[in-house]
Amino acid sequence: MNPSSQLHRLLAVGALSLAAAGAALAEPVKVGYLPAIGHAKYFIAYEQGFFKKENLDVELVEFQNSADGINAVISGKLDTGSFSTPAPLLFYSKGSDVRIVGGIMGQDGSIIIKPERAKEIRTVADLRGKKVATVRLASSDAVFRIALKEAKVDWRSDLEIFELKNPPAVIESVRSGQVDAGVVWGPFDLRAEQQGLKVILRSGDLYPGHPCCRLIVTSKTLENPEVVERFLRALLQAERFSRDHRQETIDSIAKYVKLDRDTLEKSFYTPNLDQTTDPNVKGVQQFWVSLVASDFVDGKRPLDPIFAVGPYQKAIESLAAENPRDAFYQARLKQFRERNL
Repeated sequence: MNPSSQLHRLLAVGALSLAAAGAALAEPVKVGYLPAIGHAKYFIAYEQGFFKKENLDVELVEFQNSADGINAVISGKLDTGSFSTPAPLLFYSKGSDVRIVGGIMGQDGSIIIKPERAKEIRTVADLRGKKVATVRLASSDAVFRIALKEAKVDWRSDLEIFELKNPPAVIESVRSGQVDAGVVWGPFDLRAEQQGLKVILRSGDLYPGHPCCRLIVTSKTLENPEVVERFLRALLQAERFSRDHRQETIDSIAKYVKLDRDTLEKSFYTPNLDQTTDPNVKGVQQFWVSLVASDFVDGKRPLDPIFAVGPYQKAIESLAAENPRDAFYQARLKQFRERNL
């Protein structure tokens, strides 16, 4: 073999060895999600290769409600997931090992009724004495109870609340007349309208700017903060990607949320949905105060230990440094400083 051929062979073998080593270093991450538009960054990051770009081997696991998902994180069956805001706060208040490292979405909840009830039911106060279906521990459920408290309606005695398994069950209970109103989130608000129901109030009307699903981990997962940082980098890149690539974004979402493309696009690009990945410490602290005041959680445990924003800070600072002319990352860095420091 001539020297040139031998050199090429050695280089080829070396390249294969490096590739194999890189593949072996991919970190497995098991992620829980709900089949909701607000969780779309997971789908985009997976389908568009941002998790792989950050050398993560991600497995997505579907859940139908926040309670089941957060139990899976706490028990170690999942590495991370995003399951409302009140769910982790409630579990934390009872002593669970929960840490908030980022966010997936905000707002996006709705109260639905039959159209013929629109003159009778206009505000949450009008639900006194009524039957309402909800999904317990969803952010929209908590916002609904906070709004009832503010309207001087006791959610424990002044109306009947039925806690169902998922939004489709809520929609059906309203359609069938078993309840007078229901509380859902996107894209189920659009699905409800397609089935002849009416949205009378949005969670953003009742509690403007409220945080919804927070990205949670346990302290054990935080023993490897660099993996959490890479995970958050992937989500931020997915968030950035969705701004300029509508078709590819909807292609990604359609694999996980089984609705027609028009409905998916309307639901994902609605102004009612806040899609920032930021942890939003100040927003969560304010939400905690409201939850305590509405008797949703016991506020005896100090809240500050729940926040672990270091990985997100490193993620957004590194992306902003790598993309100094990209207004998106610079704006997200500014947002982080305003919301968390």
